[in-house]
Amino acid sequence: MSQQKWFDRKFEFSSNENIFPSILERISGTPARVEEKFKFISPSIHEIRLDNTWSIKENLGHLTDLEPLWQGRVEDIMNGHKEMRPTDLLNSRTTEANHNAESIGKLLIDFRAARARTFELVKDFDTDMIFKSSLHPRLKTPMRTIDLFLFVAEHDDHHLARITELVKLLGGNK
Repeated sequence: MSQQKWFDRKFEFSSNENIFPSILERISGTPARVEEKFKFISPSIHEIRLDNTWSIKENLGHLTDLEPLWQGRVEDIMNGHKEMRPTDLLNSRTTEANHNAESIGKLLIDFRAARARTFELVKDFDTDMIFKSSLHPRLKTPMRTIDLFLFVAEHDDHHLARITELVKLLGGNK
């Protein structure tokens, strides 16, 4: 089953419920989920690119590549910026990073460390901080801190689902 392309997704952020603790559980648990997933993926398929799309390693590396963006957007919201910093819509950092040349071990360690830094920024936020907002530059909609991290969690899951899809397509379960 093919999933919706990330840039084609629509997001609705209208809930006033404080689900931030649950969202924090999702984002802090992603490194462990990724590590568990890689225990069952044959290394022989880690670097294969299908139809000029990212390999399994590149999908993992991309998660690490975006952590500075998430951290910066938190700063933008907390500093009262009208609009959050934009992302590079071409994902040049991931394209140029040559993640396929890195070991899975290094990619996993790098992601865990980068995500830990992001988590440390927000883990003690109070209610006022999680409902503070700034305009998302691509979606052109206000995004609160809580929404940003729901967005991050969805982005994580999008790439984990893509890795699962690649494993199925490449027949690479151990």
